Amino acid sequence: MLQKENSIELEKAILIGIIKSGDSEDLIQEYLDELEFLADTAGAVVLKMFTQKLDKPNPATYIGSGKMMEIAGYIEDNKIDIAIFDDELSPSQIRNLEKEFKVKILDRTNLILDIFAKRAQTAHSKVQVELAQYKYLLPRLTGMWTHLERQKGGIGLRGPGESEIETDRRIIRDKIAKLKEQLLKIDKQKVTQRKNRGNIIRVSLVGYTNVGKSTVMNLISKSEVFAENKLFATLDTTVRKVVIDNLPFLLSDTVGFIRKLPHDLVESFKSTLDEVRESDILVHIVDVSHPQFEDHINVVNNTIQEIGVVDKPTILVFNKIDAFTYTPKEPDDLTPSTKENRSLDDFKQMYFAQNVTSIFISARQKINIDEFKQLLHSIVKEEHLKRYPYTDSVFS
Repeated sequence: MLQKENSIELEKAILIGIIKSGDSEDLIQEYLDELEFLADTAGAVVLKMFTQKLDKPNPATYIGSGKMMEIAGYIEDNKIDIAIFDDELSPSQIRNLEKEFKVKILDRTNLILDIFAKRAQTAHSKVQVELAQYKYLLPRLTGMWTHLERQKGGIGLRGPGESEIETDRRIIRDKIAKLKEQLLKIDKQKVTQRKNRGNIIRVSLVGYTNVGKSTVMNLISKSEVFAENKLFATLDTTVRKVVIDNLPFLLSDTVGFIRKLPHDLVESFKSTLDEVRESDILVHIVDVSHPQFEDHINVVNNTIQEIGVVDKPTILVFNKIDAFTYTPKEPDDLTPSTKENRSLDDFKQMYFAQNVTSIFISARQKINIDEFKQLLHSIVKEEHLKRYPYTDSVFS
């Protein structure tokens, strides 16, 4: 029996994705590896991954009929509990897949919502997640969860709960309206809190999920923010006052980003992300040891732009240099270099040439942390002097 340490049985899952025209198999494998990490964070164990090459998803079942038969056989032979798809499924696709596979069907959006429901600790984050869940649920009421009589709770069913899923659209809409009212009240309180912080410079940590933002937060602020090697370990914004060389500023750690972050979550968490929008400086943490870290940088930059954050001073902090590996080319290899052949020095030169303010560190091993603090101090001081040009002597 597959069990966690606390003796709760793990749900057995399979992952399913399609390889679209122009996508490499390596890229799809990276996406499915991330989906596996999401499933693990939610409390499932992945037994197998399935992929199929398709120009576009099948509108009825996402995948083709042949692949459906192959997967259905595997599900039956291995007593699978959940089939998880790497894209958002339509209500009709979910119904058709449930009918064919006779197991719980989750898409990437529902899985992420489930993790957020599991991670939410404060009233604020719980309301935000519940609102996003109901928005996701509303168009999927008809025919969803037809197998609930034999599936008792589990991944994808946290939050609104089984009884609520049987309610009609009017009740769900009423709940959405009430949650929006609750969120509005909490948001007003948050705005007041931010105003009460005075005119001190604000710095926000941003980054892809699980890049080490909370570990960096703990190092810089000497606090004990929860840090864990799981996706979305931090949902609620943590703000700490930091002083470096007599220069005070506020440092905040916010929820990590991820590719295909559900739109309803972005909408619901906009008040939390106001911390990023209203900050003076962004510190963008990157896991340089991850093979797709450049894609992660783009995902974060796009999400930041989506919430209206542009033209803020930004420090690009490449974390986890202790875990970075690369494959140097052989001297007689005349083929073009790939990113797998680039050393840390190569990346440093590349970003230096782009005039990007950047630094390479290891928060876990405390490598280059003093240099990072000095860089952060200089950027904060520069912003402070723009706002208060007559205080230079205080920090000199």
